[in-house]
Amino acid sequence: MTINFEIPEFIQQQTQMIKWVAESTMRTVARDLDEREHERPTAFVETMWPIVRDQQASALAKLHGTTTEPTEKRERPSTRVLGLMLLIEMLSWGDAGIYLCLPNPSLAGAAIESVGTTEQKMRLLQRFAEGDKPVWGGMAITEPGAGSDNSSMSTTAVFNEETNEWVLNGEKIFITNGKLALEESNGLVIVWATVNKAAGRAGIKSFVVEAGTPGVSIGKVEIKHGIRASDTVSIVFNDARIPADNILGSAEVQASKESKGFQGAMATFDASRPLVAASALGIGRASIEFVKEKLAEHGVTIPYNLPYHKLTAIQRDVLEMEAQWQAVYLLTLRAVVMIDQKQPNSLEASMCKAKAGKAITFITQKAVELLGPMGYTREWLVEKWMRDGKINGIYEGTDQINTLIVARRILGYSRHELA
Repeated sequence: MTINFEIPEFIQQQTQMIKWVAESTMRTVARDLDEREHERPTAFVETMWPIVRDQQASALAKLHGTTTEPTEKRERPSTRVLGLMLLIEMLSWGDAGIYLCLPNPSLAGAAIESVGTTEQKMRLLQRFAEGDKPVWGGMAITEPGAGSDNSSMSTTAVFNEETNEWVLNGEKIFITNGKLALEESNGLVIVWATVNKAAGRAGIKSFVVEAGTPGVSIGKVEIKHGIRASDTVSIVFNDARIPADNILGSAEVQASKESKGFQGAMATFDASRPLVAASALGIGRASIEFVKEKLAEHGVTIPYNLPYHKLTAIQRDVLEMEAQWQAVYLLTLRAVVMIDQKQPNSLEASMCKAKAGKAITFITQKAVELLGPMGYTREWLVEKWMRDGKINGIYEGTDQINTLIVARRILGYSRHELA
């Protein structure tokens, strides 16, 4: 695989436009929204919705074969995920919590793209490509008794032949934008549930639950350590009835250890984990830039042409922060380019995600440390970046889980052989 490290000019132009959004509608209200958790970043949402809506409309037009793009643009190598990576990095540089309020299909869209039929993609994603009111999507996997171990999932889906519906019962927790998707917009959430508990992972399927579905209610709204502008909720399913064709993939439970449906659902993470790493990159870059700016105000610069033993402890720390950031950037770049080139990237996705979680924790904590007492106060955003950054090692698979996946892929072990 060949990676061209030159970012296409049109993506650079898009990134510059997003930088303006990050500076004008995110940084300016970041502290205020952090203090008032769950208050909506209205200006950001109103600014970004037309952009997201047009992008989704263009994607659906390509899927339907009705795109009006010039032939040369359609035939050039895909850079869609690369552009998305850099967009997320810039928005997270603005503010990670506000970025998560971006009105878009989010993980729901990734799941539908990975597992859904062409008809499902057109029907379910159309709401994100039209209308004046913003729409959100979400993913519901984690349960009170099932976190990283999906095989212990207890939410059930039973097919009712008389009504031609699936009936869902159970509870999901820690759902990003669940309230936005189901209560405050015409959104949807992808819910993982088991159709056959005895079949283990092979019995787990993905279901599309749309806003307004009877029997679906928002439970606890979490009070969080970071990313406080974004809502994280639990969702309760009490005989929730959804249409028969809102199951993603086949309803058949196969005898293999992991069904194609489950493997397809897991492919969602191969697409989403590099984008979580991209968000970590934005927080990390904000921290590094701020530290260097404050050090420069006191006459401390970072020489890049001197050996380590001639540097001060502070200079060495900053260089290590930058080295960690660059490692995450290159790993993430590889993972997203593989998606654009339609290559399997399960190993690379977990590598960049695991590295990002560890690196962002180091970078943001070191930033607070280097800035002393002021770094620990709320006068500067650096302590907020430390709190926001920590989530990158937790959601979309913890650092430990992703490290385990990397070990299995490299050593050639199954999950039964290396747990």
